Amino acid sequence: MQRRHLLQLAGWTWLSGATAVARAAAPTQNKLVVVMLRGAVDGLSIVAPYGDPHYAQSRDTIRLAAPGGGDASLLQLDGLFGLNPALSPLLPYWQRGQLGFVHASGSPDPTRSHFDAQDYMESGTPGLKSTGDGWLNRLLQALPGPAAPTRAVNMGATLPRIFSGTAEVASLGLGPKAFAHEAIDDPRMQAALASMYAKDSQLGHTFDAATEGRGEMQRSMAADAATGGDDKTGMDPRIDRGAPSASGFAADAQRLGRLIQRDPHTQLAFTSVGGWDTHINQGGAKGQLAGKLAALGRGLDALAQGLGPALDNTVVVVMSEFGRTVRENGTHGTDHGRGNVMWLLGGPVNGGHVHGEWPGLDTAALADGRDLAVVSDFRSVLANIAQRHLGLGDAQLAQVFPAEHERWSAWRGAALLRTA
Repeated sequence: MQRRHLLQLAGWTWLSGATAVARAAAPTQNKLVVVMLRGAVDGLSIVAPYGDPHYAQSRDTIRLAAPGGGDASLLQLDGLFGLNPALSPLLPYWQRGQLGFVHASGSPDPTRSHFDAQDYMESGTPGLKSTGDGWLNRLLQALPGPAAPTRAVNMGATLPRIFSGTAEVASLGLGPKAFAHEAIDDPRMQAALASMYAKDSQLGHTFDAATEGRGEMQRSMAADAATGGDDKTGMDPRIDRGAPSASGFAADAQRLGRLIQRDPHTQLAFTSVGGWDTHINQGGAKGQLAGKLAALGRGLDALAQGLGPALDNTVVVVMSEFGRTVRENGTHGTDHGRGNVMWLLGGPVNGGHVHGEWPGLDTAALADGRDLAVVSDFRSVLANIAQRHLGLGDAQLAQVFPAEHERWSAWRGAALLRTA
């Protein structure tokens, strides 16, 4: 029986690797959570540029009304941008300075393929298909301080591209029964498997780390339950790559937040939400997209609530593989575009601002004459966070985002975060 088959039968997943795992790691402080919206969400309907005259002209049925027009109108952020009213649970974070955005951001690669664009955003090397690992795995290896079995946690049934690599990553399953007792939790089964792998140092090490990580997460979740934790809360499915829909996100997000709060070793986490490819009947303040955004907003609020005091030293980044066309299409939706909006949530965030340069929506400013231009490279934003929030030096940043020194260094002084 192959090792991966055994792990699948046990109902959990672990990525093996060669990175040594310290058994007594020091508690970590600053944390990063990345949420990927698979399917290319329409950033112009999340943070809508109502103050740009070309916005309303380009969208007949899906445009959002300027702030002050009633319950269905945008929530005012500033004189140019408004927040989709479906995301009202997040407005208090903006008002407290814990939520910000980077508009006209994304990948410099012009692909409109969901699969290629997601790979590039997860590998951190747009246009280069030969990269074998993901940038979050490289970041995990570059972090200062000792490692731990649960230093990086993926929420989902399979390991995503962003976490592929040689460093070990723990996986938290979806749903409230993610850590229900399995055969792998039986001490006799563990002893038998440990004996089986004893002659192979790499497999033996991986198995030890996996059982230790699973046990650590079980203990964290058991502690949460003991304190009253409550978990009752028409497109190509391949685009989502197994990511759950927004409707089930809130309970899982709150569970992830609680795990991060309870486990002092956890420093990096990743999860994804699918269902954002809105070619047909996208809707405006109400409809298909608004319903998904409302569920996503509840989920991000639940994540923040689950983090509790840990939100003070956590940055949550929300991103999608590319944006959507400025102009509404003939089926009242939007097609694959370029520029999008990145979300930044958390205590260290310099919130209450839409960061980055706004290129405008006039025809001359559009990419390929149809899309919001990409002005801010997504890697520059991430590198700024990695350096100022997670403490990486120049050499470590060059390992995480190869050959991007000039791009990320230009953002070094950008005021995305409060912390220096």
